[in-house]
Amino acid sequence: MENCWDFLEWLGSDTTSAVFSRLDDPADLVRAAAVSRSWRKFVVTNGFSKRLCLRICPEVSNFTCIMEVSSSSTNQEAGSSTAMEWKNLESQHKIYAYLFHCLVSPKGNKDCIHHCLGASSTDNFPDESIANTLEPSDRVDMRPSYWSSGGKRDPGIPESLTYRLTSGLCVINEIKIKPFKGQYFCSFSNGNTFFYKIIDLMMFYIFVFSAFFQFGDPIYSAKSVRFSMGYFKLTRDLECYVSDENEGQLTVDENYVWTYVSPEFPMSQDNVLQSFKLPRPALCIGGVVKIELLGRVQKQAMDNLYYICVCHVQVIGFPLSPCLVVDVSDTCGTLVLKYSPNAALGTSLDGASVDESREPSRWHAIATRIRHLGAGGGWNQAILNTLLGPPVQFIDEEDDDSDMELLS
Repeated sequence: MENCWDFLEWLGSDTTSAVFSRLDDPADLVRAAAVSRSWRKFVVTNGFSKRLCLRICPEVSNFTCIMEVSSSSTNQEAGSSTAMEWKNLESQHKIYAYLFHCLVSPKGNKDCIHHCLGASSTDNFPDESIANTLEPSDRVDMRPSYWSSGGKRDPGIPESLTYRLTSGLCVINEIKIKPFKGQYFCSFSNGNTFFYKIIDLMMFYIFVFSAFFQFGDPIYSAKSVRFSMGYFKLTRDLECYVSDENEGQLTVDENYVWTYVSPEFPMSQDNVLQSFKLPRPALCIGGVVKIELLGRVQKQAMDNLYYICVCHVQVIGFPLSPCLVVDVSDTCGTLVLKYSPNAALGTSLDGASVDESREPSRWHAIATRIRHLGAGGGWNQAILNTLLGPPVQFIDEEDDDSDMELLS
């Protein structure tokens, strides 16, 4: 035993760091750290678990700091500065190793959209609202379901759709978008029957005020798309379901910090659910996704303006473990990754089951339409609230202590 050499001492710190940096599994780092005290100190102090995370997910660099939240943290006694520093390094090593495990662990992908934040413009609200893009079908209750932008003479003017995800931390693999296809408008009149002429007038009225009935079955796609992911930097109480009053207000870039921006993808002018796979899985920090629709290709015949219309949108990926929570500081914009090892599994933003937290978007669209019509007709708001319930507002875990209690 007297002739045994420590691998670290024999190779030196630089060469050893180069060797350890080639490890691509946190389990290997855990095994290396268990060899001896010197090996553990070398692995922890050099932050190899953090390097692993940054290698596969550069968005991790946006975290200002990370911390562990546990019930015993308040009872810890203060020690020497060296001991506290070592304890902090060990905690970071553990958290980054767990984060890497969550990022690469195979999980079932699903649509991660929770609700809509808004569209840059809407032609006819609420009939052509962004809320319709959450419906999987082109038609709901015998009527077309789609979002339509406002008409523009310049085909280069972009549009955007912004969504809130089921969790503040989601890994996104691909985004799916289905452009809207107008249907051919035909005349019922044969010139002899008054009844058919009345039908023609009714159909023409619908044709004028809706993109659904159009000559030639046009498809209102965009030329290309781009995706941004990040977090909302204003007070959370401003976020609510899309209404006629706030439509477009929550889509301004100044309201967000984007931690990931995808390359630009060409979109085909086809009425199919088109898949746009990201170059690599991206970590959405903050739970907000913006879809930029760049360039217009289709004019509406009656007004000679360019429109973009979308039937359906899916953001495909999976939420990270509820043990990991991102905390956004409103004052200085810092991002803190909090690790709560005792967090309850299967919870979402508001502590409810992820599968139960997303209520049917169809009901929200109907309720929005009723409120919109009621406000214009002078209906009693107290009666509307009694029938429909008060307007729902979403508050994320980083702004409500009660949500943190549910997650911890």
